[in-house]
Amino acid sequence: MFYQIQQYFKYLKQSTNQHGVHSPFVYHLVTQCFYNKTKPKAYNAIKNYKAELLNNQNSLTITDLGSGSVYTTNKSRKISSLAQHAGASTKHAKLLFRLTQYFQFKNSLELGTSLGISSHAIGLGNPNGHLTTIEGCPEVSKFTAQNLQSKRLKNVSVLTGDFADVLPQLTNTSFDMVLFDGNHNKAATLKYFNLLLPKTHNDTVFIFDDIYWSKDMTEAWQAIKNHPKVTVTIDTFQYGFVFFRQEQTKEHFTIRL
Repeated sequence: MFYQIQQYFKYLKQSTNQHGVHSPFVYHLVTQCFYNKTKPKAYNAIKNYKAELLNNQNSLTITDLGSGSVYTTNKSRKISSLAQHAGASTKHAKLLFRLTQYFQFKNSLELGTSLGISSHAIGLGNPNGHLTTIEGCPEVSKFTAQNLQSKRLKNVSVLTGDFADVLPQLTNTSFDMVLFDGNHNKAATLKYFNLLLPKTHNDTVFIFDDIYWSKDMTEAWQAIKNHPKVTVTIDTFQYGFVFFRQEQTKEHFTIRL
């Protein structure tokens, strides 16, 4: 936790808003998407989805294939606790909704479904797109699949299993967006980054959650930024955005949300 606090203060010193951005592509993304102040009706659905989970006192047995929780080692967890500590914040769920709407992602992939807070927002962002999301824990996966289905969200498919086992089975030749949110350590993050690189195209967006989770994760983020196929990155502290646009000069931005 101390590492994250220390890095957050560094981030605050380095970050800027749209006035420090000279790339037209990034400037437009920041002003029209990141800082978009409109309040679509979907925001109510996003807020209510999270609120329902926070009020759910049922418990699930957790099978954790990733780095685990920094809050507890208890294998039986209340859904309300998972929503509070492991799920995306409402603020970031709204951001994922805006991103999906802005880019109109047709084929998206999420590594780490959890309770589907991010999945729900992405699904709402483009009803004509499709999200494939993978969850390692069987009980969480089953609960979330049923919960999303109860919201009549038909454009999200929840798959269960280890990422390394499920990813080779996917038939998609490419993805417009990939959200990495399921295994917060350097080796795994770089493994899945390299595994999914062949499924990128010029406009693909990779989103890495918790890039300051640990020193290990920050090292992974730095390695990704330096990869020759990566042209533009945006650090928002919680999320690291990666772009592969060949027409862009390699540049890194730190943006305050």
